[in-house]
Amino acid sequence: MAESVELPGRLAILPFRNKVLLPGAFIRIRCTSHSSVKLVEQELWQREEKGLIGILPVRDAAEMTSIDSVLSQGVGGESGERSSKVQVSTPDSHKVDGKNHQEVIHWHNRGVAARALHLSRGVEKPSGRVTYIVVLEGLCRFNVEELSTRGPYCTAKISPLEMTKAEMEQVEQDPDFVTLSRQFKATAMELISVLEQKQKTGGRIKVLLETLPLHKLADIFVASFEMSFEEQLSMLDSVDPKVRLSKATELVDRHLQSIRVAEKITQKVEGQLSKSQKEFLLRQQMRAIKEELGDNDDDEDDLAALERKMQSAEMPSNIRKHAQRELRRLKKMQPQQPGYNSSRVYLELLADLPWQKASEEQELDLKAAKDHLDCDHYGLVKVKQRIIEYLAVRKLKPDARGPVLCFVGPPGVGKTSLASSIAAALGRKFLRISLGGVKDEADIRGHRRTYIGSMPGRLIDGLKRVGVCNPVMLLDEIDKTGSDVRGDPASALLEVLDPEQNKSFNDHYLNVPFDLSKVIFVATANRVQPIPPPLLDRMEVIELPGYTAEEKLRIAMQHLIPRVLDQHGLSSAFLQIPEDMVELVIQRYTREAGVRNLERNLAALARAAAVRVAEQEQAVSVSKDVHKLASPLLDNRLAEGAEMEMEVIPMGVNNHEISNAFRIASPLVVDEAMLEKILGPPRFDDREAADRVATPGVSVGLVWTTFGGEVQFVEATAMVGNGELHLTGQLGDVIKESAQIALTWVRARAADLRLAAAEETNLLQGRDIHIHFPAGAVPKDGPSAGVTLVTALVSLFSQKSVRADTAMTGEMTLRGLVLPVGGIKDKILAAHRCGIKRVILPERNLKDLVEVPAAVLSGLEILLAKRMEDVLEHAFDGGSPWRRESKL
Repeated sequence: MAESVELPGRLAILPFRNKVLLPGAFIRIRCTSHSSVKLVEQELWQREEKGLIGILPVRDAAEMTSIDSVLSQGVGGESGERSSKVQVSTPDSHKVDGKNHQEVIHWHNRGVAARALHLSRGVEKPSGRVTYIVVLEGLCRFNVEELSTRGPYCTAKISPLEMTKAEMEQVEQDPDFVTLSRQFKATAMELISVLEQKQKTGGRIKVLLETLPLHKLADIFVASFEMSFEEQLSMLDSVDPKVRLSKATELVDRHLQSIRVAEKITQKVEGQLSKSQKEFLLRQQMRAIKEELGDNDDDEDDLAALERKMQSAEMPSNIRKHAQRELRRLKKMQPQQPGYNSSRVYLELLADLPWQKASEEQELDLKAAKDHLDCDHYGLVKVKQRIIEYLAVRKLKPDARGPVLCFVGPPGVGKTSLASSIAAALGRKFLRISLGGVKDEADIRGHRRTYIGSMPGRLIDGLKRVGVCNPVMLLDEIDKTGSDVRGDPASALLEVLDPEQNKSFNDHYLNVPFDLSKVIFVATANRVQPIPPPLLDRMEVIELPGYTAEEKLRIAMQHLIPRVLDQHGLSSAFLQIPEDMVELVIQRYTREAGVRNLERNLAALARAAAVRVAEQEQAVSVSKDVHKLASPLLDNRLAEGAEMEMEVIPMGVNNHEISNAFRIASPLVVDEAMLEKILGPPRFDDREAADRVATPGVSVGLVWTTFGGEVQFVEATAMVGNGELHLTGQLGDVIKESAQIALTWVRARAADLRLAAAEETNLLQGRDIHIHFPAGAVPKDGPSAGVTLVTALVSLFSQKSVRADTAMTGEMTLRGLVLPVGGIKDKILAAHRCGIKRVILPERNLKDLVEVPAAVLSGLEILLAKRMEDVLEHAFDGGSPWRRESKL
């Protein structure tokens, strides 16, 4: 317990906002602001147990207006004294209504000296901000003579207010003090007896009551009660022990009466309950409490607040009438009725929706938007140009109903980030809704309110969260919606994405029309085929193909490496990845359309560097205990969770503040040996095609997948049998039919192709053919492997190997015509990634080469084929010596 201490002439002041610490009381605080951290560090941490600080109550400026009249009547002082205020302007200023005003803090003129019983220091991660947790004990009162600022915190010239031992002995002989002491002790003993019956914790408090002086015990008792800030100030200002005992007796008696009233209410409620009413126990207790206090208008106050919120929501007139009708119905219901909560939640949703609230668009600067796109995305020239065109139309006609853009491309090419760039260029809020795996129509339109647990759809819920009616809304993975007995989400999106219909979108939960015409919708997909044609018709498809090796290199150097270093707490001073090493990673460890695997491999290099840096340094613990005191009363206060959170002032944090604390002799430069050690042996080899095509019966095809273009080998072999065709590789029906067509064409042209003598018309006599598509775990389907199958069969029957540097794609007919196929750009990029030098394409796909980057075309030889004979001419070394005039 606090003993008498000698106070210095000046103390550092820690302000307590709307809170008072009384002598003998304990409080636990967490200091996070700059000023409080500096005060604790200099006055308590460095001085250890010798440190003392002053706790001075401060009042919010907003509360001064409402209480000035009360203070003028002398409330808060003793014997008619009035507590004065000292106004000090803080060094921090902030803007109010567009003007700069200094915040005025109203300091109380009396405080309490305190010492630290427990002090610990910590560092928040990852910001690195220092915080302190302090347990303070109030010692004695003081009066503020002069208040000044020293550095980030305030100090005060003080004078003690505690009586001397001789003066206290004289007061204790006063008959009035003796009477007040007896009265306080009797009331306190009565309260302790009640608490002992309820909580079984009164034994130690009785010991304190018998051993401590009553004028000190008054502060301790009162500090444990819930009371207003004005009452706390009144106790703090009670320097005279008689006045202090009188006020403490009043507060203890009031607390005792509140406990008795609570017991009376509990007994009254329990007497009225029967077995069937047990589930309403809490509601009955709440009603009884309100009856006892005469306060029955809580629900009415909440409904009034809801009504005011609805009036300020700027609803359309027809929806406002509907909402008012629902509100009148809600007012007639009792809170215990089953439909009360659902109706109230529905009205709160109506009030929260942004019916007219829109984010103010900034003036469009096309040059700035183009620079922003170039900064965030490398390449994608055609896509960026389309976005700039879209923004230009918005600039000329802000209320124009633009098309719904749908970015289609493999994963990792920047579809989602392009949508966020559009929002940034327009100055609008960005909202992303993932539709992957959504099979319930209610996810789009919401549930009907008749169902238990009903809720609005994702669109309405997203608009509620974003708070404006004109965000940029991204419908992510729109090609991955499904359908079952619960409905078809893709069909529900037809209304959402139609500019003529979405101005009156009807959510089943909302049950009133909502205008979605101001929302800018952007969709993303990996494939176009799964999207229903009516839904696809409402969107403008913009294809994002994969990146070339050169583009990946530039993206890695400009975007991926800086981001990976920042995510791992590193910088170029710790890790350097040369361009030639990035090229090796691209060529040997990643063959993808996007850059996600490339980023994962770069992250693996960064983790290896992080391990090296961390192993050379040791973390230093910053936790420290200054003084620990075993006190039963302190333990009780901490167990009750007595704690006050100090005001947090944001501090600037350097992203590399922690990593810069580590120093190594030289940066880690990645070389080829380090690549193999960290990433393992190379996963891809440029000689793979040459090795696999060296045997007759193998050809190289090009296919398109949701992850971009891929190189597909086709293997054929013959064996003794009965002329059957065997197909393996998890093939679909279309590709099986293509294999049958290819075999039929080769058998029909066997003599012309010199695969058999004129009298040997049956190539399959006495043997079977087995065609296999490697990577058997991956499903395969589509018609574009027709020319590849024919080439593999001709190579098998002629025992001539196909050129290893040649790949091909194209559908063929039964008469030998080569038909165009899709995904040409992705397929050519895949061939370029795999080191293919020659690509055979259908002649009618010549127009699709415009979309292929010139840098890729310059490294490839594009060979066009109109008939199957043209394909065979290009596929074998020296051309096709058996070519003949075709006869249709």
